[in-house]
Amino acid sequence: MHLICFWFVLLLCGLTLAQEDGYTVETEENIEAQSYHADMDDLLSEFGAMTEKLKVMETRLKDSEMQILELRNKERTKVIFSATIGTGGAFGPFDTDTTLIYRTVITNIGNAYSQSTERIKVIFSAAKGDGNIDIGPFNTAKTLIYRRVITNIGDAYNRFTGIFVAPVAGVYYFSIFYHAGGRYPASLAIYKNDQVTVMTGHNPSKSAINGGNAVFLQLQRGDQVFVRLVRNTYVWGSLYHTTFSGFLVTQM
Repeated sequence: MHLICFWFVLLLCGLTLAQEDGYTVETEENIEAQSYHADMDDLLSEFGAMTEKLKVMETRLKDSEMQILELRNKERTKVIFSATIGTGGAFGPFDTDTTLIYRTVITNIGNAYSQSTERIKVIFSAAKGDGNIDIGPFNTAKTLIYRRVITNIGDAYNRFTGIFVAPVAGVYYFSIFYHAGGRYPASLAIYKNDQVTVMTGHNPSKSAINGGNAVFLQLQRGDQVFVRLVRNTYVWGSLYHTTFSGFLVTQM
């Protein structure tokens, strides 16, 4: 009897322990599942927070880009320039309206002012134009004024002074031709800033003479080129025979 009671007690204890073990396993699994879900919730929450921060940063970046563009546009709208004609000599008067080109740029904010140096063209040709008369002789050298302007592209030649003023630095070509009788000597010289560069002429003869000369000159902006009649010589001052011509070969 006591033995049977002992085995019955052991059986009850075993069942109780089995139930407790099953409950313990189930409880641990529940705890782990709850912990997993909690971690996922935390990760999702952090991801959502990061997404919001990225959106804010993207918005700020776009605002910064817009501000930079606005600043650039404001800078581009600033236009300030100042320039001088920079020829170093008299300019004009001309017999037609003339567009002045200001070569010495002092200030040019916004790059609104252009010297148009690549497009400038300088070509001129002029005849003495005083009618069929002798010019000279004189007891001093005289600057010849070629009054009949045939071509004057660039308006660098002044028909009132006879002086060519270089509008840009470069290499220029100049030529002179003349006609004269034989009773006096004839002599002309091309000057660059009061210095003789080339000459042409002839001594007295029994017949009329034609002559000429030409030269390439490297000029700076504002340099002057003109023709002088040598003292005690003369030329024929017609509309066609005695001429002075030049053109810009290349800019420097």
